[in-house]
Amino acid sequence: MPRDTFAAPPDPAEAGTVDDLVERLRLLKVWAGDPSYETIKERVNAAWTAQGRPAGELARRSTVANCFQSGRRRLNTDLVVAVIQALRDDTGYVTQWRQALRVIGGEVEAVSQVRVQDALPRDLVGFTGRTGELNRLSDAVRQATRAGGAVVISAIEGMAGVGKTQLAVHAGHLLLREEQFDRVLFVNLRGFHPDPTQPPADPAAVLDGFLRLLGMPGHQIPHQLAARAGAYRNLLAGARALIVLDNAATAEQVRPLLPDMSGCVTLVTSRRSLAELHPTAQLTVDVFDPDEATAFLTAAVSELPIGPDPDAIARIARRCGHLPLALGLIAGHIRNTAGWTLTDHADRLDERHRDRRLEAGVELALDLSYRHLPADQQRLLRLVALHPGQDFDAYAAAALTDTALDTAEACLGALFRDHLIQQATAGRYVLHDLVRAYATARAHDHDSPPARRAALTRLYDYYLATTAAAMEILLPGEANVRPDVSPAGTPVPLLTDRPDALDWLDTERPSLVAVATHTATHGWPDHTSRLARTLSRYLQGGHHNDALTMHGHAHRAARDSGDQKGQAHALSGLAIAHLRLGRPDAADDHLRQALELFRQTADTAGQARALFNIGLIAERAGRYPDAIEYKQQALELDRRNGDRIGEATTLGGLGAVMERAGRLDEATDYYRQSLTVSRQTGNPRGEAVALHGLGELDVRMGRYEPAGDHLEQALGLYRQIGDRTSEAGALESLGSLHTRLDRLDEATEYYQQALTVFQETGNQDNEAWVCNGLGEVSRAAGRTADALTHHTAACAIAGVTGNRHQQARAHAGLGDVHRALADPGRARDEYRQALTHYVDLGLPEADQIRVHLAELDAPDQS
Repeated sequence: MPRDTFAAPPDPAEAGTVDDLVERLRLLKVWAGDPSYETIKERVNAAWTAQGRPAGELARRSTVANCFQSGRRRLNTDLVVAVIQALRDDTGYVTQWRQALRVIGGEVEAVSQVRVQDALPRDLVGFTGRTGELNRLSDAVRQATRAGGAVVISAIEGMAGVGKTQLAVHAGHLLLREEQFDRVLFVNLRGFHPDPTQPPADPAAVLDGFLRLLGMPGHQIPHQLAARAGAYRNLLAGARALIVLDNAATAEQVRPLLPDMSGCVTLVTSRRSLAELHPTAQLTVDVFDPDEATAFLTAAVSELPIGPDPDAIARIARRCGHLPLALGLIAGHIRNTAGWTLTDHADRLDERHRDRRLEAGVELALDLSYRHLPADQQRLLRLVALHPGQDFDAYAAAALTDTALDTAEACLGALFRDHLIQQATAGRYVLHDLVRAYATARAHDHDSPPARRAALTRLYDYYLATTAAAMEILLPGEANVRPDVSPAGTPVPLLTDRPDALDWLDTERPSLVAVATHTATHGWPDHTSRLARTLSRYLQGGHHNDALTMHGHAHRAARDSGDQKGQAHALSGLAIAHLRLGRPDAADDHLRQALELFRQTADTAGQARALFNIGLIAERAGRYPDAIEYKQQALELDRRNGDRIGEATTLGGLGAVMERAGRLDEATDYYRQSLTVSRQTGNPRGEAVALHGLGELDVRMGRYEPAGDHLEQALGLYRQIGDRTSEAGALESLGSLHTRLDRLDEATEYYQQALTVFQETGNQDNEAWVCNGLGEVSRAAGRTADALTHHTAACAIAGVTGNRHQQARAHAGLGDVHRALADPGRARDEYRQALTHYVDLGLPEADQIRVHLAELDAPDQS
């Protein structure tokens, strides 16, 4: 089909599924002249090579062709975006595709949502049976160790409910007691979750988590799966590691996660055979044998009378199919049925025996356990199965059931004792996949759609109200920038101070992301928008990928419901996340779309924030006159609106850009105005920003004692409100101060702390500042090689993020390093690049660079 068939390239925003996106990608290929996959691959690799990607991470023709195949559960976002750019290199259009890829159906994000742990779950108290399997596993480990430490993989296969996870965890704890391991890694790969919104975890996301646990900074984690797997194996080289990969879907999901080296023991559980992994020991876990099942039940119900039939326990075990999950459920049911003998229970099971839909014995056990529960426990089990997150607490249960907290706690305790729910950590509960499937089916059978919707609405109201309460404690002066939220009608935790509020938000963040995903795609768009707006400032403190997910869903929900203001707020949130992640072009595009929507809806407060942030992007790029103009427009709107919180923020922002532009007296005045307004309005974040700015000015002007006071106060306030990004900025400034004071060890420590936070939060833009600081302190300490490394890193990062000020600083530092290394030619080249940037930025540092160049060009007087 010729290109002129289309008046315009296809709109990705109209897609509703992954297949829809793939169809639009095919249409774009036709619109672009239908180049071959080989041509597209060459264009993609040329662009990636220019960006510095190594040859091992370049695309293959087959992977490019796969992007155009329908029937996929997920897409390789980085590759698809590169293909889009190869077909139509237009920033705005590429941004539309990025947005569509982020929010389509929630599934693209869902495969990337996975919990990884650096410790095993708690061992099961009273673990029974499995002696043969445990002996085989132990023998395999010992034989591999004697043979020189070959890789040991034990694929523990078996049906659902057979106890694979419990066996793997118990075996892991035994190995930890018998062997010396340097590292433990555990992940639930979610291979067979009954909820389609919880698809199997993407191995690339698992590797991202593992690499972070192993100490790799976020910005160093490669993009492609193969490169991540290589980095993972390199970090484990020479280490003794125990790795448990639970609930695997396929060998393809597992293979990249295998360390493939001596010294590492990997335990894999799955419902499927994973023979293609060629495990050292392949254990097929069946149901208990009759003796094991009888022993399990005898221990569980030892206090109850047997009755006339001495074989009652054996009959009960047979009716449960000797399945561990069913046996545990039946044992709980038996203990809670007063006045019955074990013979009575065996007779009852015989009477109720019939064909079941789930694995042998499970539905019978579940049905009996469920039917004999009190009504309130039945209802709670049905409703908690509807929770969209991976775990929950008593407050969430109380919201779903509309009951008192103590009632919810009592019901949860009873269900836990009956093995119908499990405890992930103290006070937090999870459901086995089969129990969730059963309880969800009962909810759909018993609870009407309006009743289920009312329960979920109460849950979402609870999360929204408690999030609002936590943010009010953290940032009480910013209530005007958050949406109005009514108090919850169900019990909420008592959050009395900032540590309480931060702890609640940190604990519930995965649930809040899950709620945003579910509400956006199942008919609660207003909840999505308000939750994302309420949580926005907290997410800015370092949770940038979560921010992309939440604001991406909020944008889709607002767009679908025709909420222009909601779209504008979501676009603003996306922009800040992109800016913090070093993507200024995407941030600028989102902000300009937001500004137009705010203007269409006459939202002058929103316009002020968008203008301020557009100014921030201009500032990062060194366009200081533009930045000042945008921020002054924002200040005018803030004052016209009577928005004193916004006024304080904008005054602080004007102080920062004036400082960057070398207008220090004006910067001081703006910071002092911001400090006054912030204190008058009880705005701790505004106060911290102003103090931070004044401290940096003091450092530049040589006023070191007040600089230390201002920066320490700012650091304390940032920590109180949980803003990790700003906390790291204050640490970086303290590093600069201590460099000036010639306290080089202390300066290095401050810089290292700052760098750790920026890397953990993926804040590339600010990493360049810290790397330059580390370069300067290393040079002052005589560590020339370290200085070269740090300034080189700063130059590369600043080039990617477009921060010309830090590029100039890095080139100047590299000039100093090469001059110290007696390489005047390279020093001259670096100084000239620094001079170009400083002159373009209009900064006074250009004069010092000219002095250095003149000294290099002066004739040798020796």
